[in-house]
Amino acid sequence: MASSVVVVTDSTAYLPPDTTSRLDVTVVPLQVIVNGQAFDDTDACPETTSTSAPVPGSGDSPTTSRPSPATFGAAYETAKAAGAEAVVSIHLSEHLSGTLESARNAAAGASLPVEVVDSGSVGMGLGFAVLAAASTAARGGTAGDVAETARRCAAACRSFFYVDTLEYLRRGGRIGAAASLLGTALLIKPLLHIADGVIAPLEKVRTASRAIARLQDLAVEAAAQVRPSGEGRVAIAVQHLGAQTRADTLAADLTRRVPGPVDITVTEVGAVIGAHAGPGMLGVTVAPVMW
Repeated sequence: MASSVVVVTDSTAYLPPDTTSRLDVTVVPLQVIVNGQAFDDTDACPETTSTSAPVPGSGDSPTTSRPSPATFGAAYETAKAAGAEAVVSIHLSEHLSGTLESARNAAAGASLPVEVVDSGSVGMGLGFAVLAAASTAARGGTAGDVAETARRCAAACRSFFYVDTLEYLRRGGRIGAAASLLGTALLIKPLLHIADGVIAPLEKVRTASRAIARLQDLAVEAAAQVRPSGEGRVAIAVQHLGAQTRADTLAADLTRRVPGPVDITVTEVGAVIGAHAGPGMLGVTVAPVMW
């Protein structure tokens, strides 16, 4: 084991397996349930990732399930058995899932110290915080150092996203303050962001092309904000669901527009986010590189 502090996260960080393996990060999967059958978030589940995914509320609509405290407890004990002296467990916003509650319940009964961190985000807003924390752990940081790095990175992240319709978020119960848009939801292309751990409305745009152009502008502005001195690297993750061409185009445009050192990646989200955002989702997360 490279570190006495092990980082645990959940599958909604959507970090590549080779990355989590290299950094000794343990990933606990959420589940998506379709027609009574449970899939781990990392399993193939076409009903939640294809462009023909059912709208929530239909007879075969997918639902999601948080990991149990026992599942987290097993992960913590496995880390201890492998030589860990402490665990830092970093997860998606408690306002979006009960996952954090499960982790806290498990931490209370663990046989080693476990510090649970709410990233206040999801997707790469969580993923970047995990990367920063795991890198601090690999350098020999204490559990307090690792947790603080995760919190600082998460606080610095800016996440924006576009969905073709708010219906998935509304019926899945994840729309938060965006409910104020519902009167005209089907007539607009909504831009949203994650603020204080909840999904909130940002702007109303009439066409998909304008929404994506505005998403690009927001990412450029956020890159300048997270690097106010113009120094250091910026990480940008373009995330999508069934929108590879849009995502690749957005990433290429951001590569041209964002000045200075920048790391841009494109990734497709998995079944859990897919069940709540719907096909066509396009998101951008911007953070200072802390790893």
